[in-house]
Amino acid sequence: MRDTVEFVIGTDVSCAGQECGTVAFVVVDPVARRLTHLVVQPDPPGLSRLVPVELARLRPGQVDLTCTVEEFQALEPALQERFLPGSEDDWGYRSDQVLAWPFFGLAPGGAGITTMEPPALPEPEPEYRLPAGEVPIHRGEHVRAADGRIGKVRGLAVDRADGGVTHVLLDEGHLWGHKLVAIPIGVVGAVDEDEIEVRLTKEEIRELPAVELDEEAG
Repeated sequence: MRDTVEFVIGTDVSCAGQECGTVAFVVVDPVARRLTHLVVQPDPPGLSRLVPVELARLRPGQVDLTCTVEEFQALEPALQERFLPGSEDDWGYRSDQVLAWPFFGLAPGGAGITTMEPPALPEPEPEYRLPAGEVPIHRGEHVRAADGRIGKVRGLAVDRADGGVTHVLLDEGHLWGHKLVAIPIGVVGAVDEDEIEVRLTKEEIRELPAVELDEEAG
């Protein structure tokens, strides 16, 4: 039997024995069905980092990185910000690239000088820096059975040897009771940034045994 570890997204992370953050989400290769990276949010808050799974030793409730805090901070940032295209009054320029000319005209109560209001800038949207073809999986991401949505992702069961994903852990809190269910990766269909599709019915998933974790993340 494969040596696997049930890995909960949101667990604490240490760098060479020193606490350094938490797992914000994970990155998988949907074709190979393999965990490739962890995205770690540092503590104290800063830029999240894209951590190759080869640097991680997974265990329930904890992730140990083989790198130091300094080496972790030198890893590639996982997110960048970009502006939404086509937003109202979006001229395609940053705020430091726009000048507003004075507008000479009548102000309330008599002649005066007013200035044009600067255009409203679009809100930045996070964008992932992920390897081509790979997708993020977040805790709380929807899981869809053959007959509708059934719950949300809690984490993954991962082969310790090669990072292969063996099961998707379905979050507890369903209509049939509160339990954690491990869905075999062989019945998982499409995996994208919005949801995970499963080729089982809700009733078939209901019949799966509950999973007990040795240790849970807070």
